[in-house]
Amino acid sequence: METTVRNRTVGWWWWWRLIAASALALMAVRVEGQQSYVDNHQLDCYNHFNSTDGNVCNGVDSTCPSYLTFRSQPPYNTPTSIGYLLNSQPSQIAEANNVSDVDTFPNNSLILIPINCSCSSSFYQHNASYVLKIQSETYFSLANNTYQGLTTCQALMSQNGYGDRNLLVGNQILVPLRCACPTLNQTRSAYNFLLTYLVTWKDDIPSIADRFRVDPQAIWNANRLSSSDIIFPFTPLLIPLHSQPSAAQLSSPAPPPLASAPPPQSHSSSSKSSNNKWVFVGVGIGSALLLLLLALSAFLFCTRRRHKPKQQHMQKPKAASPLPSPPPPKLLLLPQEEKEEEEEEDFRGTKSVSHGVRHAIESISVYNYSDLQMATDSFSETNKIRGSVYKGVFMGDAAAVKMMKGDVSSEINILKRINHSNIIRLSGFCVHGGNTYLVYEYAENGSVGDWLQPTKCHHLSWKHRVQIAHDVADALNYLHHFTNPPHIHKNLNTSNILLDGSFRAKVSNFGLARTLEVEDDKQEEDDGPNFQLTRHVVGTHGYMAPEYIENGVITPKLDVFAFGVVILELLSGREATTTRRGGEGQQELPLSESITEVLQGDNVRDKLKAFIDPSLKDEYPLDLAFSLAQLAKRCVDRHMNSRPAISEVYITLSKILSSSLDWDPSDELERSHGIGRSQPNA
Repeated sequence: METTVRNRTVGWWWWWRLIAASALALMAVRVEGQQSYVDNHQLDCYNHFNSTDGNVCNGVDSTCPSYLTFRSQPPYNTPTSIGYLLNSQPSQIAEANNVSDVDTFPNNSLILIPINCSCSSSFYQHNASYVLKIQSETYFSLANNTYQGLTTCQALMSQNGYGDRNLLVGNQILVPLRCACPTLNQTRSAYNFLLTYLVTWKDDIPSIADRFRVDPQAIWNANRLSSSDIIFPFTPLLIPLHSQPSAAQLSSPAPPPLASAPPPQSHSSSSKSSNNKWVFVGVGIGSALLLLLLALSAFLFCTRRRHKPKQQHMQKPKAASPLPSPPPPKLLLLPQEEKEEEEEEDFRGTKSVSHGVRHAIESISVYNYSDLQMATDSFSETNKIRGSVYKGVFMGDAAAVKMMKGDVSSEINILKRINHSNIIRLSGFCVHGGNTYLVYEYAENGSVGDWLQPTKCHHLSWKHRVQIAHDVADALNYLHHFTNPPHIHKNLNTSNILLDGSFRAKVSNFGLARTLEVEDDKQEEDDGPNFQLTRHVVGTHGYMAPEYIENGVITPKLDVFAFGVVILELLSGREATTTRRGGEGQQELPLSESITEVLQGDNVRDKLKAFIDPSLKDEYPLDLAFSLAQLAKRCVDRHMNSRPAISEVYITLSKILSSSLDWDPSDELERSHGIGRSQPNA
């Protein structure tokens, strides 16, 4: 009897030691296995966070082979040019991606970059070097555009001696690229490499884990995340790998899901601070101890009973998304009962109908004039929207009917070929009495120009303004790069940007739009050197680029300039041109010329706050407003080749939008009352 009791006592003591050892091991695993995810803080250049300076040196080795990912885009689209930018051997890049060192990667391809990761001071990083090439480059653009988020503006500022307002062409910048070496726990779990992966739209951790054939929990742990945390596009994520990655994992669809343990359940909807995470670790350890005690009790006192654990359901992290996607625009179809006699009368009575309009009938709906009269109440004044545009209702659906004179076949032929949620949809037309009537989808909230009027009772919020800019950039990017041949709008302004019921932007008025024939060998280039010349310069004052006014040069950079003016209007609430009386009478001052004075010299912070639309009051993030102003300044550069391509503008706006949606007005209030931290220059 005594022996039995003694044996049980020894057994209990042994189990307690096992439980304690397991708890300590669990704590060690949590401490050693994590880096801090950047969590979109890389856009807030003037504040430092634990995650933005770099990955801490907590690995087994102080140096190790590692990998980055990079998306090819001109001029960095060959192993040689990418190797030069990222300080990696072109031959190794070519070998890792199964190409030759003279090949050119397709645009936007995800490229695997072998590097050597080393501990520098207290952070893991791979050092590259960059010489500033144009005056408009900043730490923000360098980190988020040129290096695509592989570094942060905070890390660049802390590791370079140049002030962020004193950067000059020719300055050589040290660029610390984010990487890491495996920790002791990771190596024990046979994770021998860490890949720095650039998150993109629609990514989530389970799908990334499937692609690389790893356990999702390993990725969560490696980045100090839980299953309920959000990951953002254009941010780096550490992926622990058992073996060297391959190019096939980056280019091919994700393989079937890998069987894995369910992710840990989060005890909070957001575990972004390290202090909260340690609380969660303690709660997790306590829960584990309790579970082990229950299991031990069941094992000792219950015989021949088996306990079946309940299956846990995997929770996917939320994917970052600017706003819920609006429903697709409704295409207003021609009523089923057509009146052939009336159609023939309409065409017989119109001598100015061109062959182009007749050809358009084959692929777009033709309305009867009587249908338009009925829909618009005979074009009554109560249905007039503006000028010759009227609201109409067709079978319960609202539409905009625009009356136009002359040949409009060019606009019809362009709009019938393009399809984008941020471009106004043409549903049909009618030719009658020498006029052409175009029927568009209806934009309930009118034009952006109307909403920026100082007499408007309601004003656009900061998030609405950034979303509108992002929508327009998306539309222009589609026109410039995803239509064949590329299209140039040529008349972008706030009156031609309409807003639907959800305040999503729709680019309209393609009357001046042009197609740009691109040579076959230039198809892969971003915009390319191709251009057109015209002697007929027409457009809206304040939006026309200098090279177009002076020499009639038409390139996609014409739209980029006009878009820069639109951004400045969204920022300031001012019109594209203002009139000022001077010694020689009235003088027109373009808004595009004012931003240079705002962002140069001293007191930039105060000048920027004075420039921003007063209707916003203080309900906007000053740092992001500064980034948006810098982007607009680049877009309205007098030199065409110094302006960014619209694809780069779109990427930058995506990052600003993502950060704006995560911004809380209370943060700005707290910051304004806090200690005077580094803001856009005081």
